[in-house]
Amino acid sequence: MIVSHQSAGCLRACLEACLLHVSPSEGVVVVDNSSTDDSVRVASSVPGVTVLPNPDNPGFAAGVNQGIRALPSAELVLVLNPDAVLQTGITPLVRCFDDPLTAIAAGALCDQNRQPQRGFTLRRFPTPAALALETLTINRAWPGNSVNRRWRCLDLDLTRSQDAEQPAGAFLLIRREAWKAVGGFDEGFRPVWFEDVDFCLRVTQSGFRIRYEPLALAVHEGGHSIRSVDWGERQVYWNENLLRYSGLHFSLPGKLITALSVAAGGAVRGVVEALRRGSPGPLRVAGLILRAAVTAIAVAVRSAIGRNLKGTREENSERG
Repeated sequence: MIVSHQSAGCLRACLEACLLHVSPSEGVVVVDNSSTDDSVRVASSVPGVTVLPNPDNPGFAAGVNQGIRALPSAELVLVLNPDAVLQTGITPLVRCFDDPLTAIAAGALCDQNRQPQRGFTLRRFPTPAALALETLTINRAWPGNSVNRRWRCLDLDLTRSQDAEQPAGAFLLIRREAWKAVGGFDEGFRPVWFEDVDFCLRVTQSGFRIRYEPLALAVHEGGHSIRSVDWGERQVYWNENLLRYSGLHFSLPGKLITALSVAAGGAVRGVVEALRRGSPGPLRVAGLILRAAVTAIAVAVRSAIGRNLKGTREENSERG
């Protein structure tokens, strides 16, 4: 299944390759998240494709859940980005599910020369330090730092089959049982970013396994639909979803580190972009990001205080 948004330019190539290399008994489903281009028409014109058009854009996570629900008898569901073009079949991924604990099998996302997209295809789960360095743009200025190298798996041989933590959500074969067991993708991440990270983390925390299999290959353009979103919206979406991920999965110190770095990084980018454009617009974006960071800090602190008070009451009750 494919979630499309403003994908008309790449969708036909994706669908034709999918139908060429994969023969799913359920067919191919495209969930279109309120595209204003020709995405729905393009998808509908390809024989064997079922199109589910949404009147609004509920986000990638909601689209994936909708697509999986639309294939109720499929034990395994392939989730493929519309800008990913299969170069092989998915039999190598299917074999990974001989292990009943395998929840996700990911193929290799490659450039036009079939070279793995290092730093994107596979990552480890982000730590507060990794996200702080990212939001402060230190990873961009110093990509070889040890924290960034570990997070982006720059130390791994991507030509080798191996267990993985967080493959990109652009090319995943998912076991329905595992998807159902963890409650699907978290639709609170919208429209995009960090929903695949969160899903993979919850899958592994539930005792399942994630495999990476480079014999399954797709050429991936990357970021096609997000280009239709302006700079300010991209900044707000990415930072808000980062804060949501942090709030769900980090301890209080990690949440505070992440939120403070989001606030500082947003301010720096806002000032730089305002000076570059000669416009105050980016400063308003920085203000929205600051407000989101302050809210995240307040929620984290209140939650920690609430847990401490609850623990104290329970301890006093046991003593009483």
